[in-house]
Amino acid sequence: MNLLGLRLIANIMGWEDDGVATAEYSWLRLISSAKYDGYSDFRAGSRFVENLAIWLKQFDPDDRPTAYGFVKHRLVYLSGAEMQRSIEAFFPETVTPHLRRLAAEQTGVKPHEVWGSALGTEAFDQLLRRSLFIGLSDGSRIDTLRRANAGRISQEQVVPMMNIGNEKWQDLAKKLRERNLEDQRFEHVYLIDDFTASGTTFIRFTDDKWKGKLQKFNDMICRARANVDDFPIADNYALHVHHYVSTSQAREALLERTEEAHQAWADRSYSSIDITEGVLLPASLKLREGHDDSIIALCEKYYDHALFLRLAEHAGEAEQTDLKMGYADCALPLVLEHNTPNNSVPLLWAETVGGEHGPAMRPLFRRRDRHG
Repeated sequence: MNLLGLRLIANIMGWEDDGVATAEYSWLRLISSAKYDGYSDFRAGSRFVENLAIWLKQFDPDDRPTAYGFVKHRLVYLSGAEMQRSIEAFFPETVTPHLRRLAAEQTGVKPHEVWGSALGTEAFDQLLRRSLFIGLSDGSRIDTLRRANAGRISQEQVVPMMNIGNEKWQDLAKKLRERNLEDQRFEHVYLIDDFTASGTTFIRFTDDKWKGKLQKFNDMICRARANVDDFPIADNYALHVHHYVSTSQAREALLERTEEAHQAWADRSYSSIDITEGVLLPASLKLREGHDDSIIALCEKYYDHALFLRLAEHAGEAEQTDLKMGYADCALPLVLEHNTPNNSVPLLWAETVGGEHGPAMRPLFRRRDRHG
């Protein structure tokens, strides 16, 4: 731990009492080594303490205690190890219980009796072999998922990205035949991603059109089904959408929008859809009036509207006029080890030069932005 960095923070914060400084040093050392120093976008030679000092200095002295308290008491950071646990839990806690219930229904036994029945075990194995797992982005960590389930999920059941060409579909059909599954298709398709905060990227209805990853996936299936001989997905397949981490806001939005799409889409390729998540973040995580007023005031005071102007096309999808509370106004105090979501308050991640639209914004956890 950089002692100079700690002393700099003490100077910035005005900790003149040695007892206060010592207590805060202990917390900073602990949280840095346990979590924050592992943030993947910290630059060489600059870790959490150094970035915190630079970040705190941008605030007026009277605002620094609020900013520091926000980091200490409201910030939620999901480490690489915690994401790993969520990935590892997907199969035993989401896939297995669902397929076991179906196997029990098929064989007339209770779910907890499936493993004690030869017919139940065979039914479960058949259901699993007819399940396909598709990653929606790099964040789906399909390679990690595959390693965590070696011996349970085969290589031929996993597709790392959603862009699947006709040749790949034909190869999947060939692999099914080679595994003694003649005349059978994938009956369960799992779409997997790392995080959703608003559900907007996955499905939304704007400009009188359905948009998002679900629409793209459905269109892809419809095209491939028309153009690929021996298409490997059943006509009445069940679609399962799983995020390793989800907010309560996103879950509610996904349930509502997928139900609307289920009723509205004449070309819907799947027969049913369900929404699951590994970690469901509570609604209380969101910054809210009456509870986080001082922090919300900082988000408004130290906001550069140039951020919105740069990301206007993306923000417009959520019908926003500013980004003070993050994309879709999610107002999250959240950081993920590999990147900071744009649904988190920009006070944490935004980087601007400042000017006519507001003050320069310095990030505590710099975000890698693919939108602009």
